[in-house]
Amino acid sequence: MKIQFTNLEIIDQQVGEIIQKAQELEMKYIAEISSVHPIYQKSAQNLVHYLAFRSFDIDIMQEKLRELGLPSLTNIEGHVLESLLSIKTIINHLLGKQIVEKKKGIITSKKSRKILNKNTKLLFGYKSKKRRTRIMVTLPSTAADEPKFIKRMLKAGMNSARINCAHDDPEVWKKMIDHLIETKAVLGKSCKVMMDLGGPKLRTGPMEQGPKVLHIRPERNDLGEAVSPSRIWIAPPDVLPPNDTADAILPIDELLFSKIKRGNTILFTDSRGKKCKISIERKEGLGKWGLCNDSAYVTTGTEMELHRQKQSGKEAIYVGEILPLEQSLRLKVGDILLLNRDPEPGGNAIFSETGKLLKPAFVSCTLPDIFQYVKVDEPIFFDDGKIEGRIEEVNGDYLKIRITYAKNLGSKLKADKGINLPESNLLISGLTEKDKKDMEFVVQNADAVNFSFVNNTSDVQELMDLMEELNGNVGVILKIETQKGFRNLPKILLKAMQAYPIGVMIARGDLAIETGWKNFATIQEEILRICEAAHIPDIWATQVLENLAKKGVPSRAEITDASMAQRAECVMLNKGYYIEKAIKLLDRILIKMQRYQKKKDTILPKLGEAEVLMLDHY
Repeated sequence: MKIQFTNLEIIDQQVGEIIQKAQELEMKYIAEISSVHPIYQKSAQNLVHYLAFRSFDIDIMQEKLRELGLPSLTNIEGHVLESLLSIKTIINHLLGKQIVEKKKGIITSKKSRKILNKNTKLLFGYKSKKRRTRIMVTLPSTAADEPKFIKRMLKAGMNSARINCAHDDPEVWKKMIDHLIETKAVLGKSCKVMMDLGGPKLRTGPMEQGPKVLHIRPERNDLGEAVSPSRIWIAPPDVLPPNDTADAILPIDELLFSKIKRGNTILFTDSRGKKCKISIERKEGLGKWGLCNDSAYVTTGTEMELHRQKQSGKEAIYVGEILPLEQSLRLKVGDILLLNRDPEPGGNAIFSETGKLLKPAFVSCTLPDIFQYVKVDEPIFFDDGKIEGRIEEVNGDYLKIRITYAKNLGSKLKADKGINLPESNLLISGLTEKDKKDMEFVVQNADAVNFSFVNNTSDVQELMDLMEELNGNVGVILKIETQKGFRNLPKILLKAMQAYPIGVMIARGDLAIETGWKNFATIQEEILRICEAAHIPDIWATQVLENLAKKGVPSRAEITDASMAQRAECVMLNKGYYIEKAIKLLDRILIKMQRYQKKKDTILPKLGEAEVLMLDHY
């Protein structure tokens, strides 16, 4: 009893200290709290209270609370002061002290849920009938020419349509949105339009052009047998395939292309004299899909014979201008790579006959301004962290980089691949000139803008000023994808909360590289908690069910990741050939997970056969 009494006194003292710190912090940041939108006033207070709470080491206190059978403050995020005062009341009662009266107007657990639900609905629209978490889907370019594609996405469970301003143009975006509006009216469904600003993208520049030849390569097993045919996109020149899922692109003259029908066969002899066949599978948008089980090399002007399914005879068609084969740099551990300021196309290292390095591999970058901010010995990552290096020399014309990680046989680095400098203090953020131009379209046609690479409050202010200048009134989703953006998140939120509504996207691709793989799991967790404390809806983004969307089969890790996504208010899927399949599976996973978890709260559904030592799942 004496031990329990001592524990109660320790808990009472620490809870009192936390409450006092919360009140002090509220007064310290009263100017920031007073500046937010009236709807966010209480939420801003709660966010500051949560930060005060988390400034203490409370794990020992939580353990003592559990031992006493009391609430351990585990899910305190949305209603901090109420939870602390409730514990204080219980402890005071057990100690025989005067009961502390709760302050009027503080956010309760029930009120917290209502606020978050309201903010979520305004930003992401209505939820699906059986599912709390919304699904956002990135639209491919072909959605502009295929109203039926959008219809399938809506029927599968899409709640928000994402358009990436880094691709296409306003004419294509407008077609997508018009199709969405028309289809929503027909189906009687709700769907918001979210548009991504490209932001200051740091990527590799162009590569030297390779030979103008198309290499068709079906997937083969260890015996050399074709197990999965190459998917060939056949279309008039300049008509690109949807979703970036084509294994090869075969340009055909528009007049001859119109004669190709589903079920037809195309026979040809490749550049090596090998006879090959392509079977026409189906039409999609302005092109057609063909399947080929043969390994083949096709050049410009190759003659092909079109054989119709139910007609005799054949007709000659000719391959149009083949694009140059995409070149790449092959980099191994220990290699030198020069990252050039000059936009000269990149090229591989050159060696003498004796193996002596004459010229290292080189490539340019899309933001040469970074040269003034980077320092020797800082790490650099390429292509989502597939290649790692360390800067050995900073020159006005180039960065000399030593490769520290790559595949055993070398990794390929292609054009337009992401570059990350997680430890460099890059003063590059905010809106680009293209972003400002794109915003003119966004404020007139979208429900919300996804703001890329938000690093500090000045970035948010710049967007708010631009929206005021454009008389825009759209929701703002802050994409947190850098270490600096994560560190400044509370300040960023308090600044962004001057507008309404707002949300946060956990851009897990760049964020994982920027913050380090070993740190990412906890950082992802902290962003979810901070957003809940501010009653701000968040988006679980990047590579969700990506293997399924692109290849048709999910990995076990993807299923686990998708089930975790239920903790967010929205989950984003990227485009892929099997995107409809991915939406349907994600819909089922999210609905099922609702029976086991709501945000962080664990729910225990009935196990129907537990009394006979059996487990069921429905």
